[in-house]
Amino acid sequence: EVQLQASGGGLVQAGGSLRLSCAASGFTFDDYAMGWFRQAPGKEREGVSCISNRDNSTYYAGTVKDRFTISTDNAKNTVYLQMKSLKPEDTAVYYCAAAKILSPSIPLPSGIYEYDHWGQGTQVTVSS
Repeated sequence: EVQLQASGGGLVQAGGSLRLSCAASGFTFDDYAMGWFRQAPGKEREGVSCISNRDNSTYYAGTVKDRFTISTDNAKNTVYLQMKSLKPEDTAVYYCAAAKILSPSIPLPSGIYEYDHWGQGTQVTVSS
């Protein structure tokens, strides 16, 4: 059974930092792309950052580029999202997700509908 367990959310002041973690189990981690998505109240879920466990290619949404860093520890089957210079508009529930890499020639999946497995989400609240 695929399981994705996200953690690390919390309340932080604007300008602060948080690191989210997502522990994965039930699948071959190295064969998957991992993504972080977020959903703010009243808004659609959006992609934040993704990483391929095949070639370490990454994707960042323009709103988080240069502030967030995605990484993985393949020995621990865990993906991280280091967030710094947080802004109130980063407030959302953050979800981790996994997508099987079907072919090395296919671009890194970055869209919501490309991801098959989802974790339960962790709340990030940034106060002004």
